[in-house]
Amino acid sequence: MAKFDEKARPFSEKWLDERLAVNTLKRVLSTEYWIPKDINFLWAMGMVLAATFGLLLISGIFLLMYYKPDVNMAFDSVNYTIMSEVGFGWLWRHIHGVAASVVFLIIYIHMFTGIYYGSYKKGRELIWISGMLLFVTFSAEAFSGYMLPWGQMSYWAGMVITNLFSGGSLEAYGLVEWIRGDYVPGDAFLTRFFMLHVLLLPLVIIGLIVLHFGTLRIPHVNNQEGAEIDFEEAAELYKAGKKKESKVIPFNPVFLSKDVFVMGVYFILFFYLVFYHFEFAMDPVNFDPADGLKTPPHIYPEWYFLWSYEILRPFPKDPGLIAFGIAQVALFMLPFIDRSPNVAPAHKRGLFFVWFWVFLIDMIVLTVLGKLPPEGIFNTLGAVAAVIFLLLGPALIVITKLEKKL
Repeated sequence: MAKFDEKARPFSEKWLDERLAVNTLKRVLSTEYWIPKDINFLWAMGMVLAATFGLLLISGIFLLMYYKPDVNMAFDSVNYTIMSEVGFGWLWRHIHGVAASVVFLIIYIHMFTGIYYGSYKKGRELIWISGMLLFVTFSAEAFSGYMLPWGQMSYWAGMVITNLFSGGSLEAYGLVEWIRGDYVPGDAFLTRFFMLHVLLLPLVIIGLIVLHFGTLRIPHVNNQEGAEIDFEEAAELYKAGKKKESKVIPFNPVFLSKDVFVMGVYFILFFYLVFYHFEFAMDPVNFDPADGLKTPPHIYPEWYFLWSYEILRPFPKDPGLIAFGIAQVALFMLPFIDRSPNVAPAHKRGLFFVWFWVFLIDMIVLTVLGKLPPEGIFNTLGAVAAVIFLLLGPALIVITKLEKKL
């Protein structure tokens, strides 16, 4: 048995350290977790995401106290009880709705920052893959949450998305009914998605956040120039007081103070949206109660799913489903599709720089077109944008194979 200092007072630092190794944890995860100096504010998006997830959890717990997961009461519990009868219920709903939408904007900024600076390259593949798993799980969490107000768009979006599991001409309607728990979305459907939203998926997200931070520990965070850093040597310089010569800084308190500053600016903008422009996060069609006999004229998902929805929409049923599936998997494969040995920002990588901007602009075009009705010129433009998206994968292989070593 380990030796303990009998003079240590209960719950003092020494007492806790002897039992929980708190000083070792503090050193490994905080004061001696080294971050490159050469990074900008975009590297703070991870902490902004974690803080926004915290807001979603807290506001979700308050909403959970009054929400009724029953098709006869869900709509009223959200739109009347929480919004009108509960003190500051409207504020918690606005925080939850705005955070659910803004979290995807932060995810996309975080993702495109990683692509631009090559933060998925050799040695950092698991950072990218765990990040993509987080993206997929956040998407499932958002979709399950969208069902809960039980408005018109909740019902019909649930109907359309679950129909995708029929597999087109495979006609696997048994699987669709198994997911819904009925022939059409009803009470079983709502309670299943309620359980997923408030319990199972948040637990998975917390586990994946831990995994994502864990994958960062050994390869360390990338930097703006993609420079190779000897972290042990740079850390020794910092600890020896040669802070100017060292290329790294400790996570706590130096880098964390930068994160806190960025989060301060972010939360000013966030609460501005919560108080003055919360409407963008709440579809007006969803303020009508769910009605299985009245189809809305135009069914569409939330803005963060529109790009993948638009890839599905222009094609016939089976090719559309295949294109949709490829779009979901392709981003996972990015570390293996990019064959270039260079870990460098896109503006130093020739054709990759062009590829990056075509990719970003195409995603924005797909998102805009996904919200518009599928008719006339919009249909043609959507098909062109979807084909460009599908060709970007093979194009990346060719471009990065031809890329010269820097």
